[in-house]
Order: sequence, then structure tokens, then C-alpha cells
Amino acid sequence: MIENMWDYNPQAHSDDQMLDLVGYDVETTDGKIGSVDEENNVVGDSYIVVDTGFWIFGKKVVLPAGTVHRVDPQERKIYVARTKEEIKNAPEFDEETYKEPGYRDSLGSYYGTL
Repeated sequence: MIENMWDYNPQAHSDDQMLDLVGYDVETTDGKIGSVDEENNVVGDSYIVVDTGFWIFGKKVVLPAGTVHRVDPQERKIYVARTKEEIKNAPEFDEETYKEPGYRDSLGSYYGTL
């Protein structure tokens, strides 16, 4: 279980290496799921929004920073410690409500128990 789902693991993404992750490809443990469409780097509320393109029919997903296992700036890739199926089964992304505390709580609970 991840201690704080909304902070990056220091080994994955350090503050002195703060990068603009928009456009980076996102790889799960079992393949690519899309690319970063948006990011938030606020301490205690960091996440990426991934545009999944064709993978789940043009939907977006929010991945809390704690799911990020590694950032590779040379390859412009983000590796997350989750499977495609786990991400697909996460609480549904809604453009209108994804920044609200209730959605964040349900997402944090979901990913925090995997």
C-alpha cells in the first residue's frame, strides 16, 4: 500500500527534476495506455491525466502521483505500477468533477488498496 497516493515517490520523480510531463507516453506493467494530457504538481495533490486514445475509446484517466514508478526523461515515458485492467476499472473520469475532493477520495481509495 502506498503511504501518500498524491505525492511522487522520490526515486520516481524528484522535485529537483521537476519536468513538464505533458506529452509523455504512459506505460503500465503490461503495455502503453496513452499519453499525458495534463498534470498537477501541487505537493500532496499531484497527478497526471492520461488520454488513452483508442485503448478505451478516447477516454481519459487520472493517475495519482503515487502510482508512478519511474519517469524517463530521455525516452519521454512514465512507468506506472498498475496494469491496464486496474486502470480501466478505476472510478470513471468526468471532465466536470475530476478535481473535486469526492472524486479524489474515491480514486485514492481505489488505487491505495491495489
